[in-house]
Formats: sequence, structure tokens, C-alpha cells
Amino acid sequence: MADMNDARAALKHYFGYDGFRPGQEPLIEAILQGRDALGVMPTGAGKSICYQIPAVLLGGLTVVVSPLVSLMADQVAGLEDNGIHAVYVNSTQSLEEQSAALAEAASGRCDAVYVAPERLGTQQFTNFAARNRIALLAIDEAHCVSQWGQDFRPAYLGIGDFIAGLPYRPVIAAFTATATERVRHDIVNLVGLRNPQVSVTGFDRTNLYFDVIKATPTAKRQWIERYVTARPDESGIIYCATRKETEALADDLRGRGIAAVCYHAGLPADERSRAQRDFVNDDAHVVVATNAFGMGIDKSNVRYVVHHNMPDSIEAYYQEAGRAGRDGEPARCTLLWSDGDITTRRRFIEMGSDNERLSADEAEIIRNRRRVLLDGMIGYCRTTDCLHRYITSYFGETDDTPCSGCSNCDSEFETVDVTKIAVAVSRCVHDVQVLLGLGENGRPRNLGAGKLTQILRGSDAQEMHDWRHLDSAPTYGSLRDVPAARIRDVISQMTSDGYLAVEDGKYQTITFGTRAAQTVRNDFHMVIKQVERPAGRDGESSYGGSSGPSRGTRSAVPEELSGTDAELFDRLRELRTEIAREIGKPPYIVFSDKSLRSMCELKPTDDDEFLEVNGVGQHKLELYGDRFLPVIRDFLA
Repeated sequence: MADMNDARAALKHYFGYDGFRPGQEPLIEAILQGRDALGVMPTGAGKSICYQIPAVLLGGLTVVVSPLVSLMADQVAGLEDNGIHAVYVNSTQSLEEQSAALAEAASGRCDAVYVAPERLGTQQFTNFAARNRIALLAIDEAHCVSQWGQDFRPAYLGIGDFIAGLPYRPVIAAFTATATERVRHDIVNLVGLRNPQVSVTGFDRTNLYFDVIKATPTAKRQWIERYVTARPDESGIIYCATRKETEALADDLRGRGIAAVCYHAGLPADERSRAQRDFVNDDAHVVVATNAFGMGIDKSNVRYVVHHNMPDSIEAYYQEAGRAGRDGEPARCTLLWSDGDITTRRRFIEMGSDNERLSADEAEIIRNRRRVLLDGMIGYCRTTDCLHRYITSYFGETDDTPCSGCSNCDSEFETVDVTKIAVAVSRCVHDVQVLLGLGENGRPRNLGAGKLTQILRGSDAQEMHDWRHLDSAPTYGSLRDVPAARIRDVISQMTSDGYLAVEDGKYQTITFGTRAAQTVRNDFHMVIKQVERPAGRDGESSYGGSSGPSRGTRSAVPEELSGTDAELFDRLRELRTEIAREIGKPPYIVFSDKSLRSMCELKPTDDDEFLEVNGVGQHKLELYGDRFLPVIRDFLA
């Protein structure tokens, strides 16, 4: 049986790394010992290593379930480039190609086969699985199994049935980048993990600079145009809420001489494929896309991700923003939002679930869950706290996260004292619970944010007088002079901060959160951000600098190599592009920017020194050493 010494040797041999990253070793060790595993690791933390190393050490085949059909070819190419033989089977192939791939997987020469979750239920694949020994079933993007996750895919619910139908049960390992405790619970139960080794590494991405700017639609577009134009050689992703916006913004950028492509689900498959390929191959520096683009995208040198609109959850935002800086180098994540974004997102929620298998009551429960997720996103836009800390707290990390760069900690924004409103809201929640009494479950009844706002503003709606005499609440009309939007903002922020909570069920109701008792203390104080921050000139926000933080903190723009090292880096990058075009693969599969920087620092001149470069394993030495080493030697000469 392979052990961790074998795993470390395989890591160096195949991937050229001297040691595992945090969180990888416990998962790999558990899998090698035959134990199920669940890994929750942020984008760029190396989840794939956790099943790729066991794939070459376990006897038998590793099946990787992945929703990323458009990226499977690149994922397999990356493994082949590292000397690990793999194939994929998906709907982009003909039946003959699928059969050939499965035959290769069954030959004994193959370490891994990538399949989409929908493929597991086909007769072709169930027959294959019944005849071949599957040692490990790795489930990528495992949050897709949960309706509490941001990318729920019904096909993931069939994974448990697929496992149950196998002649014998393989080791099961599930991986995701963004999963709250509730989603992790769903993964374990719905997939059927047995006593899994659970590794949840820190969610904080210290190389990312987070920025939030409230702006009108016109100001958003101007900000993006200035920002992208000022960085013509950097790779970036711009997310928009609608297909129309992606096309219009991509046209604007191309009109300014930017190599930009558009990507959304409404485009023909060949256009989507070409856009993604151009971006991954560095032929286009910017992709303007809907959230149909990018889940699991492996391009390591994305220097910025800009959201033109507010996403519908922290999970969705963090996964999309996390596509920046996968190489560990500094990158910037900017969220541009407006009140109209909130209206749009709420309208999308009310349009209902597209899952025909849900009853009306079940669909309403799902909508309520989505409302809760949206409240967390709204709280991120409005919070005065550190943005890094807000994200890590959302995912359940209780330790204080030191800020590694965000606009809240770097900016002198204005705040609004809402203590009086918050106290009134808390008292109103109490008043309503007294008036409505206990529900069938023995817990206090309550109302939603809209009804609470009506009570606080003294609404004359007939239901205030006829139903449970809501107009008799002591807090009725206590905030009559406060705009309804401000009260809803405060309720949203109180929910995000834990003073209030949202009850799950058919109807969304507000109740007390874990910090509710603090609102009755004499020293209770609450402020919210004065969020108006117009975009300034040359890609600047009204606070902080054009490229990121101010007051001497680290820049959000990657530090360039200085002097002759910068010249060597350019030569190596040109060679990488040349090789990539020759072999028809993305440049990052040849070597990442991080590996090129390591070459500039170490300046290897022979094979042994080249193997010391970060990301250079034995197979890559054999493939590319005789191309890169002469360039470095000539440069030194």
C-alpha cells in the first residue's frame, strides 16, 4: 500500500513541487488508506492534486466527476504534460471517440478518466464501470449536489445511485472551493460519504485585493473601460448579469483596441469554444461573460476579475472572483453594484425555480433560500468591516482574519449611524413574536422584512388593523419618518451581522440571531456604510488608488521583475507562447507564470538545476528542458 513518502515522491516527480500545500496531506493520506474524504479548499489551493496523486499510486482507475465539459480536454492535456495518462468522455465526442476513450481507460495504461455527472447514468458508462475496477471516485465541484449551493445541478443527485450500483464500493472523495457548513452537510449525506476525512482549509486568499464600488450603470461602464485600457497586457474577466450587457461591453472594449471576447450560454457552441480558447491561449486578454463562463477554469495568470453587477450569493461571488490570481501572485477583485442590481436579483428569484420536479411549496422554500443567500451578498456590499473578514466569517471561520488588502480597510468612506433604527427593528421582532405567539413547532412566530418595515413605518394597510392587531405593537409607527429602503438596508445588515436571522420555510421570516442580545445593551452601536462612491478618473474609485490600496499597503498590481530579470521573463514568455502554438495547448499548460518567475530567479543552466524550478517535474524537463535551458544560458552569456 502506498504511503505519504510515495505521495511526496510522486509530487516531485510528476509536478515538480517540493512539498504539499496546507490541507492536501490529510486528504491524500486518508484516500491512500482507503477512507472517504471531503476537501473544502479555496480556488488555487490545489484541490486537484488531492486526487491526481492517489490516481498514480492506487491500483485501479480513478474516475473524476466534473461538470466542466468545456475544460476536460485542457485538464487531461495538463495531466498528460506532467506524465500522467488520462482520458475524458463527454457529449462533445462522437460515439466512436467515447468508445475509444473508454477502451483506453480499460486497458490498464490509464490512470484517470474524466466524466460529466450526466454520463454516469448512461448504459455505456454503467457497463464500463461494472467491468473495470474503480479504485477512487473523485467528485469535483461537489457543492453542485446541494440546493443550498450556488450551482445546483440535479444530475449530481444521481451520483449516490451510481455508487450503489457498482460491484464494490471505491473510495469516494469530494472537493469544492466554496461550501458553508450546511452545504458540507448536504455533500456528505447526498453523496453518501462514510466517516470522511474532512479538511477545510482557510478560505482567505491573501493575494487578492477586494474592492466594492457603488455606481450607476453609465459610471460602471466608464470605470471598466478606463481600468482595462490602462492594463492592455493583463488577463482579466468581467462578469455581467445579462447576455445583452456582455455583448455591448465586449463591443465597447474592442472599439477601444482591447483584445476582448464575449461568452454567454446563448452563443453557438463553436463561438463559446473559440472565445474560451482565445482567452486561455492569451490571444484575447479580456473575456466579458455571464456566470456561464469559468467554473473551474485553470488559467493561472488572471490579474483581475470585475463584476459589472452584483452576483446572487457570496458563494457565487467568491468562486468567480477566485479565478483571479490562481498562480499566487497579487490580483484584484472589484465589485461594481447599484440598487438596480438588487432589484434585478430579487426579480430573478421571484421568477421561480426551473426544476419541474419541485412542488409549489418546495419551490417557495428554494426561493426563500435564495433570498437568504442574496441578503448575504447585499451585506458584503454595505458592510464597513474588512471584506476579507466578511467572506471568511460567512464561511464559518471564527478567527479574526488580518486584512491583506481591501477597499474598506484602505478607504476613508463615510458611515451612517443607524443605532436607533437597529434597536427599533430588534424591539419590533420581539413585539411581533408576542402578538403572534408560538407556532406548531413550539417556536415564536414572526414576519418577513417587508411586514416588519410596514409596522415600523405605521402602515395604514388594512391587514395591520385586522390581522392580530399589528397596529397595537409598541413599535408601530416608531420609524414613521425613516425611508422604507433605509429600514430594509438595516434589516439586511443586521441579518448579515448576526443580530437577526432568517427562518427557513415556505415563507421567509425574520427572527433573532446569535448576537441579538447585544442590541439591548447600553453600549450597542451600529453604523452602515455611506455607499455612494462614484468612479473617478483613469480607473480610480473615489477612494484609494487606481490600481488598489493606498497608505503604503501592498499594491494590487503584480510586482514586476526588475532589470534584466524582466527581460529574461519576456523572452521565456515568448518561448512559452511559441511552444504552446506548436503543440496546440494553452500556454499555462506548458508552464505557469510562477514557474517562469522561478526560472528568472534561479537561472538554471543544466537539468538538475532546472528540476529545482517550481513546477518542473521529470516529464516537463524531458519535454521542454532543451528549449528553455539554451535561452537562459544565452541570456546569461
